[in-house]
Amino acid sequence: MSLNFQRTRDLLNNFQFSDLFIEELGWSKPSRQKPVTLKIENNTYQYQKIAELSGVAIFEVTAADGNIPEAKVRNDIHKEITKLIAENLLIFITEERTRSLWYWVKREGIKSYVRDHLYVKGQPGDLFLSKLGSLVIDITELEHGEPTVVEIAYKLQRGFDVEPVTKKFYKEFQEQHQKFLLFVKGIDNETDKRWYTSVILNRLMFVYFLQRKGFIDNKDLNYLQNKLEQSKQKAENHFYDEFLKALFFESFAKPEIERDLFKA
Repeated sequence: MSLNFQRTRDLLNNFQFSDLFIEELGWSKPSRQKPVTLKIENNTYQYQKIAELSGVAIFEVTAADGNIPEAKVRNDIHKEITKLIAENLLIFITEERTRSLWYWVKREGIKSYVRDHLYVKGQPGDLFLSKLGSLVIDITELEHGEPTVVEIAYKLQRGFDVEPVTKKFYKEFQEQHQKFLLFVKGIDNETDKRWYTSVILNRLMFVYFLQRKGFIDNKDLNYLQNKLEQSKQKAENHFYDEFLKALFFESFAKPEIERDLFKA
């Protein structure tokens, strides 16, 4: 089962997380969907199972005040839910469903490490889609029954066990961003130019993460590098015009039926 990026992007942006997991990622409908109420520090919270597979569950969590709770409360809620289902992913959501915090906890012996990832409505979501790609359940994985809880838990780890962005990475990204700006022509507005540069770099990183996970072109782990070499063999300096522009602004930006014929 390959990920339908346009459909997945739409469901993510519309905060249709149950449909996202069941229709696009291949998870099962939950056996119990009734919300459960928790009271922590005089505040009320509800958690509801939206998808499950092999004893691993995805929960949406909301607060009576409509906000995403602070870190300590999130930890307390996670502990309560983990008493019932040890392997889980919590999605904390604001009342208006415009901000979400995806919360997974890595356990190593007696130690645990929180991995939380913010997704806000309207974000391009390219890098977030690379996390979701790890959670896809392929039909071949179900041929001999459901995968084990360990296999599904490993999928969560592959998707969400990402260290927070380091200062070193951010500094290097900013440096590359400044260098890239110098090559952008035809955009006079400085804000638009910076936005365009960010889009290109973010989508390059997105494709890079996908290739390193083996999701592209028959598990080609050097997909971008190989495409660059193929472009160089045809002519110099055509990689952007003939490949990246079509990939980023046709394949990524338009529904499939509206795209020009393009072979990535």
